[in-house]
Amino acid sequence: MNTVVATGPRVLLRRLREVMAGSGSGQERLNQVVQVIAANMVAEVCSVYLIRDGGLELFATEGLKPEAVHRTTLKLGEGLVGLIAERRRPMALSDARSHPNFAYRPETGEEIYRSLMGVPILSGGRAVGVLVVQNRTQRHYSEDEIEAMQTVAMVLAEMVDGLVGGGAGKRRAGLAGLPARLAGTTLNDGMARGHAVLHQPRVVVERHVADDIDAERARLEDGVRSLREQVDDMLRAAIAEPGGESREILEAYRMFAHDRGWVSRMQAAIDSGLTADAAVERVQVETRARMAEVSDAYLRERLSDLDDLANRLLRTLAGHVGSAAFENLPPDAIVVARNIGPAELLDYEQSRLKALVLEEGSPTSHVVIVARALQIPVLGRIDRLLEYVDDGDVILVDGRHGQVFLRPTDDVQTAFAQHLAAREAEIAGYAAIRDLPAMTADGVRVTLNMNAGLLVDLANLDGTGAEGIGLYRTELQFMVRATMPNIATQTRFYARVLDQAGSRPVVFLTLDVGGDKVLPYLTWGDEQNPAMGWRAIRLSLDRPVLLRMQLRALLRAAAGRHLNVMFPMVADVSEFTAARELLERERQRLARLGETLPARIRIGTMLEVPGLAWQLTALLPLLDFISIGSNDLLQFLFAFDRGHPRLAGRYDVLSPAALKFLRHVVERCDAAGVPVSLCGEAAGRPIEAMALIGLGLRSISMTAAAVGPVKMMVRSLNLEALEAFMARLYDLPDHSCRAQLEGFASDHGVVI
Repeated sequence: MNTVVATGPRVLLRRLREVMAGSGSGQERLNQVVQVIAANMVAEVCSVYLIRDGGLELFATEGLKPEAVHRTTLKLGEGLVGLIAERRRPMALSDARSHPNFAYRPETGEEIYRSLMGVPILSGGRAVGVLVVQNRTQRHYSEDEIEAMQTVAMVLAEMVDGLVGGGAGKRRAGLAGLPARLAGTTLNDGMARGHAVLHQPRVVVERHVADDIDAERARLEDGVRSLREQVDDMLRAAIAEPGGESREILEAYRMFAHDRGWVSRMQAAIDSGLTADAAVERVQVETRARMAEVSDAYLRERLSDLDDLANRLLRTLAGHVGSAAFENLPPDAIVVARNIGPAELLDYEQSRLKALVLEEGSPTSHVVIVARALQIPVLGRIDRLLEYVDDGDVILVDGRHGQVFLRPTDDVQTAFAQHLAAREAEIAGYAAIRDLPAMTADGVRVTLNMNAGLLVDLANLDGTGAEGIGLYRTELQFMVRATMPNIATQTRFYARVLDQAGSRPVVFLTLDVGGDKVLPYLTWGDEQNPAMGWRAIRLSLDRPVLLRMQLRALLRAAAGRHLNVMFPMVADVSEFTAARELLERERQRLARLGETLPARIRIGTMLEVPGLAWQLTALLPLLDFISIGSNDLLQFLFAFDRGHPRLAGRYDVLSPAALKFLRHVVERCDAAGVPVSLCGEAAGRPIEAMALIGLGLRSISMTAAAVGPVKMMVRSLNLEALEAFMARLYDLPDHSCRAQLEGFASDHGVVI
């Protein structure tokens, strides 16, 4: 059987270019396209299905019954064509009728065709249709044929955009133009008002078919060389301290720019007959399709880096270098994007950038880490965001409540301006008490610490007046790197953390990965319940070399200083003793080598698993401190998935059961003389923090933004009155004591 390779994809692409550039309506040209493809592929049938109104519609065919055009429809996921569109992956079957997804449409007359090959038609990473060929005989389609079809589909994507009477502009027609409020997730807190700037780095490729393959290869080589120089320049001018994570992110980004596999795929696309620009776009489309199938956050971040690089390379090939694509930026720009790479964010003029709003995004994504270094509010995970926003729209970003207002009415803008002014007044008020102690009105001192996980977070120590770092999450440094950091790298990093903290204490939480935090250089199997699976201390004890490397680095970094180490998710006393023994072995090893040891070592544990609370008699004599992790503790206490949208807010840390449990732990620790604190979301909200102090906690740790509001609450609180009030709450049958506590605050003038 002849294949497309026999006549050559270049011939096919040139013929398609002639057809697409010819006269006639779009429908007439599409009819000619399927005829050309069928002839070149030596196929009896070639059909194009396009997505319209959420379903697939047969738009053109050579070989099926003509009357089926615009009559045959499929849902996404229905039949083989629907499956290809839904998965955005090609499919080649020598016996299509035996596939469980095969769906027969009698009006097409396709029952006589046995073999099928189909590829998605992708535009911007989204499926806009499916290109299909069929043969009567049992035919085994080669990899070269599948690749050629994907190339053809990419070229077709530019042609079919206007045929369905839709496209992105059509989708927005019913959504844009009117005021809207969209809910999302706060990835970096803050408020901002400005004008929407749609992040559209994609250069429209107008010429797909190469006239001179050698010239296109040379263009690609020049473009890649220029791209690498741009990335190298970014590294040399990387964000200044303390945002050291940005340098590491850009180093990983640079590694992808030098990836030979990425470049070779683009070179192969040029060899098939594409221009350099079209080759970059072809590989980018494949990358975006892979991104849609990857659930692992780390792998998605890697693919996002490649997508970002492709955007930059396309601009370079088009003659737009660096930030030239982002000129004419308004002075109050709020960048709106499906996703965006960290280097692309750095292309925007920072003085004009007020906020970032994403359709996707996660708290540990590289662009969010860079945005935190730039102190830019970020909202993410906003469903269908790009369907609502037009370039230049007035947009209000409310990070406190995780919402965005588009094209707000005058009254909404007025109310937002008042909230913004109030927010600024609050910030000024917090600044005024920054250097004052967190002491209640009746003279009880409370220690307010800060949670951190990045070097950039430490810059907030001075600004907030926090007394130290009550929880430093070390796993983020493992997650932003492409490879496992060695002992020397870890040592330097932990030393920088201690240097920036100065005389203030830092509590390091050892590696807490697993669950939703997966490292690519560790092997995980599938888990039905990852949050309760192989993670945190369980993983570290099963991989003791990993923990020992980290402990050795911490000991060396704290030479001559105080070191506070805490182990995560301990469920059994034996787990704590095993981890403590590893720390002691590393301490003895360094002592034998004559290295300088920390002046003082304190060892503690997180209390996140309720079962550990009933082992306190055995546990407390073995450690120096305990920190209650309220986030995990609450979900394990009530057996609920805190990430489940239907359970969000269903269980409350201010319920009698949770308050009584926490009070029991605090009383046991106090009786044993073991310091106890709490770190977690509960500590960062004034009403919850008030209750925590009322049940006996005298040390809590929270996000940087929460320190000011909580200190304001503490200084307005009469603790003796609160303790007497709370004594009546622990045995109530109520779902939550929130209303009672809010009433107490109102009656006693507590600022919450």
